[in-house]
Amino acid sequence: MKVVILAGGVGSRLSEETDVRPKPMVEIGHRPILWHIMKHYSSYGFNDFVICLGYKGEYIKRYFSDSLALASDMTIDFGEGTVEAHETVRDDWRVTLVDTGQHTETAGRISQIKKYVDDGPFLMTYGDGVSDVDLEALVKFHEAHGNLATVTAVHPTARFGALAIEGDQVVRFDEKPQTEEGWINGGFFVLEPEIFDYIPGDVDWAREPMERLAAAGELNAYRHDGFWQCMDTLRDKIYLQGLWDKGGAPWKIWS
Repeated sequence: MKVVILAGGVGSRLSEETDVRPKPMVEIGHRPILWHIMKHYSSYGFNDFVICLGYKGEYIKRYFSDSLALASDMTIDFGEGTVEAHETVRDDWRVTLVDTGQHTETAGRISQIKKYVDDGPFLMTYGDGVSDVDLEALVKFHEAHGNLATVTAVHPTARFGALAIEGDQVVRFDEKPQTEEGWINGGFFVLEPEIFDYIPGDVDWAREPMERLAAAGELNAYRHDGFWQCMDTLRDKIYLQGLWDKGGAPWKIWS
């Protein structure tokens, strides 16, 4: 099953970083958040990726092109003019990079990769959010209900920290807890190829296509009560970096 990642947006609310690189390449723990997302999928055996590029897409192309060489030990023979790459441990990934346009909307990007996902179901997510969602359980849920689309529903993250109070004493402070009420679109979709029929053109995937699927009774929600966090702002980036630095990044399920 292939994994489609939407990585073409401008990321204007994170302009401190995205003036020079696309948002999926903003680093957490010296690795792009895109790498973290791919490691999550890879941990469940999903290693075939289709990445939809747009804003500064050449940056992402260069990253993957260079990483293949730079991940290896190498011997450079100046006299012979040769470069020999030595065997080393690499991620077992196959990555298809597709330029879907600078200003294309998310559904427009999805429609352009139809030829790369074959005729079966595929996974899809955004290139700026991490989670510890159980992808195996997500796929099983999708297969069980038999409809065209599954979206992972998550509780939104609170904007401000929360105080846990007993009597008049603060017993705990949660810096950015997830709320316990309400559900939002957390990404991490499972989609059947028929969803392309629900895309009317270059529109926002989270609006008309998803609304059409819901109206047709073809969209189910997989509820995820665990960790989820998108990286919309510099504040979010600093928060995720802090979790990583403390060794408590919940999305790091790989060894």
